[in-house]
Amino acid sequence: MRRTHSFPRTGCSRLLFSCRFNWSELTPLGLWGRSLGLQTEKSQFLLEGMPFRIFGGSMHYFRVPREYWEDRMLKMRACGLNTLTTYVPWNLHEKERGKFDFSKNLDLRAFLSLAAKNGLWVILRPGPYICSEWDLGGLPSWLLQDPEMQLRTTYKGFTEAVDAYFDRLMRVVVPLQYKKGGPIIAVQVENEYGSYAKDPNYMTYVKMALLNRGIVELLMTSDNKNGLSFGLVEGALATVNFQKLEPGLLKYLDKVQKDQPKMVMEYWTGWFDNWGGPHYVFDADEMVNTVASILKTGASINLYMFHGGTNFGFMNGALEADEYKADVTSYDYDAVLTEAGDYTSKFFKLRQLFSMVIGQPLPLPPMIESKASYGAILLHQYISLWDVLPALVQPIKSEFPVNMENLHLNDSIGQPYGYVLYETVIFGGGQLHTRDHVRDRAQVFVNTMYVGELDYNTVELSIPEGQQGFRQLRLLVENRGRVNYGLALNEQRKGLIGDVFLNKTPLRNFKIYSLEMKPAFMKSLQQVSGWSTVPDYFVGPAFFRGRLWIEQQPQDTFLKLQGWEKGVVFVNGQNLGRYWKIGPQETLYLPGPWLRRGGNEDL
Repeated sequence: MRRTHSFPRTGCSRLLFSCRFNWSELTPLGLWGRSLGLQTEKSQFLLEGMPFRIFGGSMHYFRVPREYWEDRMLKMRACGLNTLTTYVPWNLHEKERGKFDFSKNLDLRAFLSLAAKNGLWVILRPGPYICSEWDLGGLPSWLLQDPEMQLRTTYKGFTEAVDAYFDRLMRVVVPLQYKKGGPIIAVQVENEYGSYAKDPNYMTYVKMALLNRGIVELLMTSDNKNGLSFGLVEGALATVNFQKLEPGLLKYLDKVQKDQPKMVMEYWTGWFDNWGGPHYVFDADEMVNTVASILKTGASINLYMFHGGTNFGFMNGALEADEYKADVTSYDYDAVLTEAGDYTSKFFKLRQLFSMVIGQPLPLPPMIESKASYGAILLHQYISLWDVLPALVQPIKSEFPVNMENLHLNDSIGQPYGYVLYETVIFGGGQLHTRDHVRDRAQVFVNTMYVGELDYNTVELSIPEGQQGFRQLRLLVENRGRVNYGLALNEQRKGLIGDVFLNKTPLRNFKIYSLEMKPAFMKSLQQVSGWSTVPDYFVGPAFFRGRLWIEQQPQDTFLKLQGWEKGVVFVNGQNLGRYWKIGPQETLYLPGPWLRRGGNEDL
């Protein structure tokens, strides 16, 4: 006799393609009388007592313009997903210690409520550490002011900061849990701690920090295979991250925790790029075949990323294994949707696959946003950094070089991002040696003459002899992004982190100029006098500006920096991110909502 109940408690997970699940009633707006939440019963999840499988996708609200949140969610539903996962970036929500921001593109409450409206459950990954190829893994840089700081441990200076942050964050999160009528069905305890594992008490601390502030939904952890056994914490379901389904991997998960449903928290649909490296592409057929193999085991899955978005501003992370490698601005990730939210072949192949296990027709995919080509932008004016400094930046005087995070700025929380100019007086030339104290890249000038660059690979530079008398030695140091993964988190201070030597003598008596490129600075820059017509050839740091005129409703576009060396681009006050001729990224994504009819200023 054929069953008519929509949620048969049978072995459907083992007969994936011959028995379909129908969870059309298990949606945030369609499920009432909530009490049980997401539970585990041997090899399966239950939601309000009914069998449930998580078909999830990752999208981060802080990487996508708010105007496009709903569009991306609708595309999730059209692909067959029922759950959205997102990280929460501490370093954006608490840029300055004790000052919290949950507004505009950081309105987490609005984002999660919108997910519920569009029929998506939520797995929240609040950190405090998130990795995510994001600067310092989402931890605020002001933590590094403490020379003894031990991140991701029960070190008092760290836990006190986490406690204050969680006190504020949980005021947003707790009311949006499943049992309170919201979409959050599970909360992750930290992130991939098994690969760090410096403190055996840390995961218990984070778990209790969540529980003591009102988290009542299912707890989870997330690690790759090598970190699984080290990242566990009692009372949380362990999940696994990977791209290729190695033989025995999911059985190993069973071994780590017996009689629990299997969940792939991060199935990597693509990969991220580093400056100077290759552009990574993951074959669509291979990806979908692996997803099918995972589903046939009865496991739940979350696609990381479903939609990657963009590391706008200075927020990209970096890797440090054999060498330091900064991540590019784009977080396209070769994901299911492109950086601009367009469909890929992965989307349609996954939609076909998921439709085989869902008992209701999938929603039609929304129309994609149209794109515009606005032609060449004429940059008609420029001003040298040397001309700007006296008017806009008050230097900090210090006998010794001071790293970025310990500069007395921003209510004493230091400088998080951008550039710092270190200026001192020298007499004569010789060999300039950094002793590997440049973080991460310094352009070197004598007065205004460009001499060369210093970084991790180039630690010595010849300074030419000059005429008799003193000269200004200037080191313009760029923070290219803090490492977000691995054991080097505590060493991510930027700028000059120690002495620099000329002919084996340490340099002293610096003027230090902060060039954080905050909105107020960029606005003041437009008003400063001294802008000139752009010359045919110019060497040295400078600001350039032009204007883009748009007659019709603005649309998404991409900015190609052909012939340009390295820098950042601001449009109407929005920092689009970094560009660099070494690639592999060649264009910057410019969202239509950040443009306006009429004149748009490009700086």
